[in-house]
Amino acid sequence: MLLISWSFTVVSLALASLIYYYVSIKGKAGDWGDGFKSAYFQLALRSLRSLGANQVHPKNWYPIPLVFCRPWGKLPENVPCHPKLADFANCMKKKGRGMSIFVSILDGDYHELAEDAKEACKQLSTYIDYKSCEGVAEIVVAPNMSEGFRGIVQTMGLGNLKPNIVVMRYPEIWRRENLKEIPATFVGIINDCVVANKAVVIVKGLDEWPNEYQMQYGTIDLYWIVRDGGLMLLLSQLLRTKKSFENCKIQVFCIAEEDSDAEELKADVKKFLYDLRMQAEVIVISMKSWDAQIEGGSPQDDWLEPITAAQQRIASYLAESAQADGKPIVVNEQQVEKFLYTTLKLNSTILRYSRMAAVVLVSLPPPPVNQPAYFYMEYMDLLVENVPRLLIVRGYRRDVVTLFT
Repeated sequence: MLLISWSFTVVSLALASLIYYYVSIKGKAGDWGDGFKSAYFQLALRSLRSLGANQVHPKNWYPIPLVFCRPWGKLPENVPCHPKLADFANCMKKKGRGMSIFVSILDGDYHELAEDAKEACKQLSTYIDYKSCEGVAEIVVAPNMSEGFRGIVQTMGLGNLKPNIVVMRYPEIWRRENLKEIPATFVGIINDCVVANKAVVIVKGLDEWPNEYQMQYGTIDLYWIVRDGGLMLLLSQLLRTKKSFENCKIQVFCIAEEDSDAEELKADVKKFLYDLRMQAEVIVISMKSWDAQIEGGSPQDDWLEPITAAQQRIASYLAESAQADGKPIVVNEQQVEKFLYTTLKLNSTILRYSRMAAVVLVSLPPPPVNQPAYFYMEYMDLLVENVPRLLIVRGYRRDVVTLFT
């Protein structure tokens, strides 16, 4: 048109601009759809169907954290999640890929709190965007925390995009705030994860967790007590890929009984790490078993005070429960002493070898059967005491690392 008549070209462009301006100002706004979004939607459906629901090979396994934002409720009302929880969730991304699901539970009736849940979901989504974390926000309304989490762990996600790791912070406030309902909720969450075959990562010392600009030096110490499919090793490698932990070295501590062959165990673990192409120093620590401790006599003097204090708290709990329910709780006192000794011994070992570590990873002991939840919290408090930054890890019934990871 410009070659035929430049004047008509100018007039046509001017008229088109006026019409566009008039429609944009006076025209009725509407969402007419987007062809690209439709294509993305179809591609996502096709990809989800191709993934299926069968277990993926360990070399294709990616952590999909289910981040439990407010499990213990002690945050300001306008704060949807602990500020450092998203920083930790970003540390669990494998090669920068993966998705996190941030969930929170509102106690109450769904019909009454539906609008509050929508508003809370918007706040949580804003928090995720602010933290530059790849993930989605979900708010669930349930009568209580335990029932809400049980529904979440069963239904959240689709196919192989279901979350496979539950991440939450350790309830350090339960004794200070005298929150007596926390032990039962905490143990219930762990047991639900065991039944649903979900891994668990509990963060202690979340307030001290570094952001991406706070460089850490020292070591990442792993206290490998039970076989967890390599999840603890994978987490340590993922931490080292982040800028804040890239200068840290990995140390693997293997706990063995005194009568076991420590050198053979050390050689086996070294070969296993070599096959996985993981560089780490292996240290075997011999620990006296409970039976040997009983035969050897009373515990060390520096252990008497914390064990005695824990036993007194347990005795007070039993007395209060018997007074409230009208019938005493029967427990195996020797079994309780065994758990107290084991957790305190492990805590003293961590403080001895890893006091200056950047972060410590330790296996999560399973809740003992036929014991009140309060007892388990006493054991856990002894385990984590005076350890500033601790990840308590429980794997699940499959391998997450192979020679090809």
